[in-house]
Amino acid sequence: MAFLPNSLEDWIKVSYVVFAFFSALFLGAIKGFIVGPIAALILIIGNVGVILGLFPAHVAWTVYTLLKIEIFDAALKVAILIALPALFGIWLGLGIAGSVLVGVGYGFFTPWVSTFEAFRYDNESKKFLHCIVDGTLGTIKGSCTVVRDFADICYHSYPSYLKELRESPCSDQCKTLRLIHVPGCVIVGIVGLIVEVPLFTAIAIVKSPYLLFKGWYRLLHDLISREGPFLETVCVPIAGLTIFVWPLVVIASILLAVVSSIFVGLYASIIVYQERSFHRGLAYIMAMVAEFDEYTNDWLYLREGSFFPKPQYRKKMVSQSSEFSTRGNNTSESRSNTTMEPPAMFMPNLAPSRSVRETIQEVKMVQIWGNMMRDCEIRGKELLDANVLTAADLYEWLRGKNVNEASIVGVGLPCYSLLQTLLFSIKANSSGVLLLDDFEITHFNRPKDKLLDWFFNPVMVLKEQIKGH
Repeated sequence: MAFLPNSLEDWIKVSYVVFAFFSALFLGAIKGFIVGPIAALILIIGNVGVILGLFPAHVAWTVYTLLKIEIFDAALKVAILIALPALFGIWLGLGIAGSVLVGVGYGFFTPWVSTFEAFRYDNESKKFLHCIVDGTLGTIKGSCTVVRDFADICYHSYPSYLKELRESPCSDQCKTLRLIHVPGCVIVGIVGLIVEVPLFTAIAIVKSPYLLFKGWYRLLHDLISREGPFLETVCVPIAGLTIFVWPLVVIASILLAVVSSIFVGLYASIIVYQERSFHRGLAYIMAMVAEFDEYTNDWLYLREGSFFPKPQYRKKMVSQSSEFSTRGNNTSESRSNTTMEPPAMFMPNLAPSRSVRETIQEVKMVQIWGNMMRDCEIRGKELLDANVLTAADLYEWLRGKNVNEASIVGVGLPCYSLLQTLLFSIKANSSGVLLLDDFEITHFNRPKDKLLDWFFNPVMVLKEQIKGH
């Protein structure tokens, strides 16, 4: 008899969780239908207004910059000018379509998710209150914030980048375009669109059932075993919502594959220009299909590799880099070495070969991160001398970096250091970010590293916002 009350209590808890989940699901849907259209209209009208309102200025700024810079010869400038209408057309189409999709998705799903986030509160009355209130006014304010940030990027960041491009020092070697390469670039670009878009779409559609059922299987497995997103109790409602909306995630991944295939196909023209080879452009088209197939196989834990051919489309020669003065000295040597066998005592290098560009880029990255760490150390010592930071703060940070007190040093100090760096850059009238020892990072001289791009571009937007106020 002692087992029955415990079993009944467990059933009551399960019934309560199911009832609360579907109640939040229904309430979130109601809020989405009420608040969603308002937030979506604000975001769509705002972003589309920014795109269309600044479109003449974007065209004028781009054409003016193209005519002023000296890194392209006249033929290449004419070719880019001819291609600009198509590029601006793609920008308008994708910008407006993306604004509509983001507006609808943000306006409808944000109130839904906010309703489930209310379960993080311990008090039942707070849960009920926040289930009703969260995601209403906050969603509308969030849509206004998105429009404002997008306007800052279009009005401040893009012109700033073009200005730095115009003021950049002239390179020793001007990028040229011969008339004989123009038909090849155009043909390969069209072939890239014809091949990449259908094949990318077909691969995404064929593998979408694997993504759907494997995603459901993994989420249900984590739900039963309380692993992954279901490890914390407060995350269970949101993770349960993920199970319901997982088909929408699959559809979004298919659309993303279709859109990305357009740019991947058009990039074949750039490969033809860079490699000066029509065949390498075609090889790039086939290699990208194999890369996409292999990437999706790895992501879905299918068989390794791809049955599509993956030809080599780049020349593995350091002397092909046009950014350093070593090219002229190494050209004759590289030509002679390509036809000669290595000497008998030649010892192969087991480490992957690295170009001069990669080595210099790594040095730049080390300099940037080292400079930032040193600046953070100096700011920390200043705060310690001013008794803003105490020994207790350092002790809490060393003792447990996951507790709230540790964020004073672990998060607050880097943020304070970054703020002081931005203020110093603004006072110095720097076009980029001015670090210690007058080490300046701009759009032109920064290392082309994806991680740095994710950090640098938002920092530049933040700098423009601080400068505006």
